[in-house]
Order: sequence, then C-alpha cells, then structure tokens
Amino acid sequence: MRKLTLAAVVATAAIGISVSAQQKVTELPMGKGGSGRAKVEAVIDGANISIDYGRPALKGRVPGKDIDPYEGKEWRTGADAQTTLVTDRPLTFGTLKVPAGTFGIHTIPQGGTWQLIISKRDKGWGVPYPEGMDVGRAPMTMGKVQKADERFTISIEDAAKGGVLHMDWGQTRASIPFTVG
Repeated sequence: MRKLTLAAVVATAAIGISVSAQQKVTELPMGKGGSGRAKVEAVIDGANISIDYGRPALKGRVPGKDIDPYEGKEWRTGADAQTTLVTDRPLTFGTLKVPAGTFGIHTIPQGGTWQLIISKRDKGWGVPYPEGMDVGRAPMTMGKVQKADERFTISIEDAAKGGVLHMDWGQTRASIPFTVG
C-alpha cells in the first residue's frame, strides 16, 4: 500500500511539473504601416497575458543609429500601431504595479539600459508617445541573444515565481521579471 501511495504522489508531482506556462504566438495580418504583426499569449500564475505588437525588420539597419530605438527617446516598442498589453490580473514589473486591464507598452533606452514604460493609453497609433499617460516605468536588464533575429520579437517566459518579459531586437535582449497579484 505504501509503494502504491508513493507511486501516486510521484506521478502526480510529475504531471504537475510538466504542466507549465507555454506562450502561444500568433502571426497577425500586416500592419497599416507595412510591418508584420504578432500576438504573444501566456498564462502565468493564473494570469492571462497577451501582447499585440508590430514586428519591424532590421533590413541592414542598426538600432539606435538607423532605426528605433534611439537613446533618450521613447519608442513605440515595435512598429505601426501601439504595442498593447492585456492582463486579467494585476502584474508587478520591479516596483511598477500594473492593474488588470489594457495598456500601451513603450520603452526608452537611456545610458546603456532600457526602461519599460506602461501607458494608460490602451490603443492608438504608435507615435507620438502619449506624454502624461504613464502608469509608470521600470528598468530592464540588458543582454545579448544567441542568434540575432531580423525582426523585433517579444516573448513571455515562465519563471519559478511569475514570469519574464523579453524584447529582442537585433542582438539586443531587454528583459524584466514580473509577478502576478
């Protein structure tokens, strides 16, 4: 009986471990400005999170020199229409608390790092930046991707507690962990 109970506990634990958050990426119709669009969705600690964004291509251009993002200038964080975050549960990025709802995502490179900007504006064209509508800002961690991607890419990674939002552009990766609740 003891062996059967232990086997049941081990099997239940294995099933629980194998059920983890996986992101779903959907390619969307081309944006009005001509860039591809995508939607990334994930369930992290019970929160349904989606990000709809434009995917500009480098086409030989260098970010910060020939194409956004430029140092000290807010960026729509993608192309064409505003990048949009939808969450059905509150999220916390660093010290930035974001309630459930729909928000704009922008970033700004400053001094070798990026700041994540969450905006109260829930839809619209990506420019101009909606001054005075920030929910708040939080610093992101900078790194390099193993293989440069021609197109800007946003991903959501599951973590032991919460998740990590990644933004890859060329060889640059800007990341920020977040928690739910």
